[in-house]
Amino acid sequence: MNFPILTYMIFIPFLGMVVVLLLRKEQVQAIRWASALFSFIPLVLSFFLVANYDSSTSVMQFVEKHEWIPSLGVSYYLGADGLSVPMLFLTALLSFLSIIASFNINYRVKEYFAFFLLLEVGMMGVFAALDFFLFYIFWEIVLVPMYFLIGIWGGPRKEYAAIKFFLYTLFGSVFMLVGILALYFASQPHTLNMMELISRAPLLGKGFQLLVFVAFYLAFAIKVPIFPFHTWLPDAHVEAPTAVSVVLAGILLKMGIYGLLRISYPMFPQAAIYYALPLALLALINIVYGALVCMAQKDLKKMVAYSSVSHMGFCLLGISALTLTSISGCVFQMFSHGLITGALFLLVGVLYDRAHTRDIDAFGGLWIKLPVYSGVMILFCLGSLGLPGLSGFISEFMVFIGSFPVFKLIVALAVLGVVLTAAYFLRMIQRMFLGTFNTKWEKLTEIDGRELFTVIPLAILMIGIGVYPSPLAGMIRATLENIIHLVSG
Repeated sequence: MNFPILTYMIFIPFLGMVVVLLLRKEQVQAIRWASALFSFIPLVLSFFLVANYDSSTSVMQFVEKHEWIPSLGVSYYLGADGLSVPMLFLTALLSFLSIIASFNINYRVKEYFAFFLLLEVGMMGVFAALDFFLFYIFWEIVLVPMYFLIGIWGGPRKEYAAIKFFLYTLFGSVFMLVGILALYFASQPHTLNMMELISRAPLLGKGFQLLVFVAFYLAFAIKVPIFPFHTWLPDAHVEAPTAVSVVLAGILLKMGIYGLLRISYPMFPQAAIYYALPLALLALINIVYGALVCMAQKDLKKMVAYSSVSHMGFCLLGISALTLTSISGCVFQMFSHGLITGALFLLVGVLYDRAHTRDIDAFGGLWIKLPVYSGVMILFCLGSLGLPGLSGFISEFMVFIGSFPVFKLIVALAVLGVVLTAAYFLRMIQRMFLGTFNTKWEKLTEIDGRELFTVIPLAILMIGIGVYPSPLAGMIRATLENIIHLVSG
């Protein structure tokens, strides 16, 4: 396939941003539809990407490689494999749906959509870049629009949340830069080509691997976020506009796990094995602690935000165990969590736009007044708590099955997280949707067509993967087998 599909997927949103900036700020409808169009094109291309991907091999596909700064060993190097293709598709889907969900933004519309399209450029680039220079640029690009999207269009404490997100992420990025420089100077000849550096991994000393692994880990752990770097997440989520929360939970958190699988594990195999137990223990803390904090929440959005801390713990547990089933479960969880939690944030936003409160105890009996909204919300809650037949169950089941032979006690304790997840979601459903209807909400209106349009594709994929996981499992298998081979030999 000679068509540079990855370049188009990354830079068409950038072209959209330029178009939006050229429009007058009064042309609100034109800005909205132009943004939707320029985020829809990468979604169409992502279907071609999935359709043309050869899942029988772990070799990078759709490769684009051009010399950029030869004197520094920097090249414009893009490619996709079984790890990045699902994430590129998820990024394109959630970005498009988030822009449709943002049509109700009425304040500084032009700047909002321009920043959102720039955010999509950075996220796409992270999942396609195979040169460290390029990877780092895209990683940092994500930071800037996200800071402004939270800081300008967020809630009452938006400035605090935006600065906290910015400082945490920048702190991690500094360590990543140190790690990249260490790899660059340790390689002979010097290169920033990720594939080349992975092939030289056996030549790196164990002490060097242990140190540089930690540098990259700090950058990725903050993004995931892994305990104790999780405190920026609830603040950012609660203050962010609905659509920004969707891409924050659905895509940005996955960049951390993706970084561990793409960079840390194949480049530092001895360190990956050495740190397996500490990472599994941190995963257990994420799973159980995140679920316990959810039990205490009265704010619906904060509860969904902390559920991400718990659910991303399953991803970390899966990669710690280093079995094919557990790492497959991790990738399933990345994709599934993006669908489910993205939809949950969209649905929280639907209710908040009407009621102007997210207090769980303020509602009651909503099913009587809003049967369609209630049904869709409950469906995604059941997906998040791992009901069989939905994608959340498949991913958690695979993580547990794959991790149990390696970490028996940790997995046994982690199952408690599933029980707690069921408890806080079912309690929320009972308080908000069941029981006597609170007549205070007599004037609430049902979910409309545009809002349903943003969640129905996610529901179809959630059910589809839950019932028939084979296509996704087949797509990722060869790539994950290769990662395990690179680490374990």
